[in-house]
Amino acid sequence: MNIDWFLPVTWLSLGVVVVGSGLRAHHSLTGYRTGVYATSALWVLGGAAGNLWLLARGGDYSGFADGASSDFVRETWETLVVPHHTFFIGLLIVGETLAGLLVLVPGRVRQAALLSLIGFNVLLLSFGWAYLVWTVPLVLALALLWHAGRPAGAARVVGPGHSGRATVGGSELCDEA
Repeated sequence: MNIDWFLPVTWLSLGVVVVGSGLRAHHSLTGYRTGVYATSALWVLGGAAGNLWLLARGGDYSGFADGASSDFVRETWETLVVPHHTFFIGLLIVGETLAGLLVLVPGRVRQAALLSLIGFNVLLLSFGWAYLVWTVPLVLALALLWHAGRPAGAARVVGPGHSGRATVGGSELCDEA
């Protein structure tokens, strides 16, 4: 059975949910929660499970860095990562799993996980400018989720037409009435 379509569909679907939720997270408890859960699913399913599947199928990740603008990145990838791909992709799988699960832990842990995911996505740009299409909207969405999850004492803008307050992970969010 060919399921090569599964990962791109998973990434795109969850990515769209994360971006849409990130845009609503500041004013909507539902948007915030949806964004957090979709972020977790994106990294655990689309990231860790997807890489585990590719690794189990015998993929060696050769050519992944071909789009990099730096010779250093391309050569290091092909000479260090590819020959030891089981180890390095194994580390990636562990990191993606941890990040995806830590996003579910409220408070500072979630905030740190979101910042690490922002950094991870920015670093994807070292593999080629084509990642801009993915990185820009996702980093924006993750930053909006991070901002919405800041402690209640931080400055917060409440838009018109919103009523009711809810606290999530120590953050005060507005939820639609």
